[in-house]
Amino acid sequence: MAVPVIIKIIVSLGIILVVNKLIKNLALSVLAGTISIAFWSGHSLMTIMDISWREFYSLDNAMLSAIIILVIWLSSQMAAAGVMGDLVESIKAKVSTKGSIAILPAIIGLLPMPGGALFSAPLVDDCDEGAKIDPVLKTKINYWFRHIWEYTWPLYPGLILTSDISGLEIWQLFLLGLPMTAAASLVGYFFLLKQVKNTDIVKKETGTKLFKLVSPIIIVVLVYTVIVIFLPNISQISKYMPMSLGLVCAIILLQIERPLKIQTWKKIIISKKPVIMVLIVVLVRIYGAFIEARLPDGILLMDQMRLELDHLGIPIIALIMIIPFISGLTTGITVGFAGASIPIAISLLGSDPALYQILSTVSLAFSFGFMGVMMSPVHICLIVTNDHFKTSMAKSLGSLFPLIVSMLIFSLIYSQIIIKGVFQ
Repeated sequence: MAVPVIIKIIVSLGIILVVNKLIKNLALSVLAGTISIAFWSGHSLMTIMDISWREFYSLDNAMLSAIIILVIWLSSQMAAAGVMGDLVESIKAKVSTKGSIAILPAIIGLLPMPGGALFSAPLVDDCDEGAKIDPVLKTKINYWFRHIWEYTWPLYPGLILTSDISGLEIWQLFLLGLPMTAAASLVGYFFLLKQVKNTDIVKKETGTKLFKLVSPIIIVVLVYTVIVIFLPNISQISKYMPMSLGLVCAIILLQIERPLKIQTWKKIIISKKPVIMVLIVVLVRIYGAFIEARLPDGILLMDQMRLELDHLGIPIIALIMIIPFISGLTTGITVGFAGASIPIAISLLGSDPALYQILSTVSLAFSFGFMGVMMSPVHICLIVTNDHFKTSMAKSLGSLFPLIVSMLIFSLIYSQIIIKGVFQ
């Protein structure tokens, strides 16, 4: 009897978690999970090498690697130039510790970049004077609040791709996602921030205005927006190109504003951290390539999973929830689950669905898919956050369970409100 695809996928993810716990090396852990799903899917050695090489040699992979390196460089530059310290002090001078530790990763979350949690993790750490907050709690706060905008912020590639697939306008998705972003904020407050003890707010005038301190982030967002809207040909070269150019502009302008010495730049550039992080990201992308690849019989792995679930007689609404969740869990990136599962969810509606049906389905599928991404052991932001705070991935994922369940319940209720005709 053939083993169902869904079982193969879950086992491969389990291998990643178990191997990482045993050897404490995420790169080798992802490699073990990749090898297991590749061979178990029936691919020959030559096919495995071909899929891996095509993913490794792609322009998108090179640009994504460049973004990871540039994020680490800009983060290190801001720290060395004193920007991060000033930003923390500016926020802390206006709000409590509880507010600061959530607002800072949320600000960084406006940057639609892979591994952006790496940028905000040091800021969260700086809010914890005296290291009084449990590292696992800081990991969860940084990870959760970094992603509250993913449902609604129009600059995120996942939302742009969802707009293209579903036929919905980006402003419709923006409005559709606002309640989910609000719910994520409330869930984060209830399960995470309530555990943080407030220190007294010391009202004081800071030497540098907040706008100026976050100007590197604003520059990245502006350059990204200008390129996507007015220079779409650049985006066609690589979807990661606009973000890379935005990061370069931010680095250059920050260097003009707060110049660093050559010796400082040498330390930033020759650091091993970007190299290790790029290696992990490349291996994660290769794992995702096998999830998105065709099986030896020519059918896409995700399509095979859909057929297996459909054969079991699972209701359509359950398929709209399960398929995106599994897709998000396995790819660890919003673009991955959106591209693999949103078309399937839309196709389940039949021909010529009403607008409210599309809105309800997209909302439900996107929310479940994104919660899968948030629970994925190959999610880059989770990887870099755990690495920064030196926390266990298994423990971090396990303790996120109440937040994930709360969001899934809310998204189901929200989709039913839409489908009952409130937005008809």
